[in-house]
Amino acid sequence: MTNGKLLIVDDDKVAMKNLEQVMKRAGYAVVATQSGGNALALLEKQPFDVVLSELRMDKVDGLQLLRRCRDNHPDTEVVLISGHATLASAVEAMRQGAFHCLAKPCQMEEVRQVVAAALEKIRHRQDSHRLKKQVEDYQDKVRILTQDSRMQHLLDMARQVAPTDCNILITGESGTGKELFARYLHHQSGRESGPFVAVNCGAFNEDLLANELFGHIKGAFTGAHSDKKGLLEAASGGTLFLDEITEMSPAMQVKLLRVIQEKEVLPLGATTPVKVDVRFIAATNRDVQDMVKQGGFRQDLYFRLNVVNLHIPALSARREDVPLLAHHFLVKHAALMGKAVDELAPDALDLLRAYDFPGNVRELENIIERGVALTVGHSISPAHLPDDLRELSIRTFRKKAGRIPTLEQQEQDYIAWVLQEAGGNQTHAAQLLGIDRVSLWRKLKRYEVEKG
Repeated sequence: MTNGKLLIVDDDKVAMKNLEQVMKRAGYAVVATQSGGNALALLEKQPFDVVLSELRMDKVDGLQLLRRCRDNHPDTEVVLISGHATLASAVEAMRQGAFHCLAKPCQMEEVRQVVAAALEKIRHRQDSHRLKKQVEDYQDKVRILTQDSRMQHLLDMARQVAPTDCNILITGESGTGKELFARYLHHQSGRESGPFVAVNCGAFNEDLLANELFGHIKGAFTGAHSDKKGLLEAASGGTLFLDEITEMSPAMQVKLLRVIQEKEVLPLGATTPVKVDVRFIAATNRDVQDMVKQGGFRQDLYFRLNVVNLHIPALSARREDVPLLAHHFLVKHAALMGKAVDELAPDALDLLRAYDFPGNVRELENIIERGVALTVGHSISPAHLPDDLRELSIRTFRKKAGRIPTLEQQEQDYIAWVLQEAGGNQTHAAQLLGIDRVSLWRKLKRYEVEKG
């Protein structure tokens, strides 16, 4: 593998050959030519990291090459060399974008150092672009990763209803990603350029929620020293996401129903309503229909919000998504922590597939984040997973054989597994088990467990 690709341009054949040989020995891929015109043609046909060119040449000189690179090949750095270099010519070359200007006769070590510095600048720029793109993708794009047929059908439905502007109710267990779905709907709609405002209805008491949603005018109550725009008004032109909508009090439900019907808001203390243009997406982890029957949620508000219902299945009902999501979270958190963790060990992945995930996708992300934090090498193993998952591994050892294990069998299997995870190192295995080295030795002797 080469250090980089160089284009050397010098109408002095001897000087060109010397540079070509030196830079090839330094590990660079080199193309050399005596003509500035040929150099322009080469630049159009293939990319180069660095152009190393004589400043003064007939017909097409170094400055012309520099200008062409600056206009058409901005990722290429240009180093100019001149036997007639003056301070003025060097300043002009740098002003036009040259990375460096060397004076002949130049030392070959100096040339190597300058080219290496130019390549380092290129790599730094590429890293910056890559990180910027990752941040932009994370901030600006809402992606829902799935291989599950029901989730694919749900996404198809979401894409179909998103542009219609109708109100949507998202249901599903906690941690399934209801807010992510709401953001996805917003980004698939004609309101994408407008605001997406999220509020958790269960996080405020009635008075505070009213103030958050409707706002107030100056003097509306003690401490109201200025007007405050409510979230309903702030979301105008965009989407308002009402999470945990079933936690809203009956009085607030009445007020919200009026906003949906009249498309206007009356801030606290005001006498004139304010028109709002809002698309409502609500979410809950409760059985809303049952709450309506029991009188805990207004039927008319339910009908207003539940124009389209999207029910997100629990992660345990779509286990084929577990490896996909786990690897996605692994890449995400390894990058955030600056760690070289790049895989899940097969036995760790087997445990994740077998686990029920009561906390759904949110719990899976927490598990992977923990695993990345604890991993010293490049792979997350069962030893890096939480205790309840490790206990699951004990239960599955003998259960796979078709019988329920005794406590003694479970302990024996667990010690054997931990010893294997520790690479046969009994001291490390004892630390993982939370016992001293002598206690482990006694258990090994008693069970005659294979020592790795």
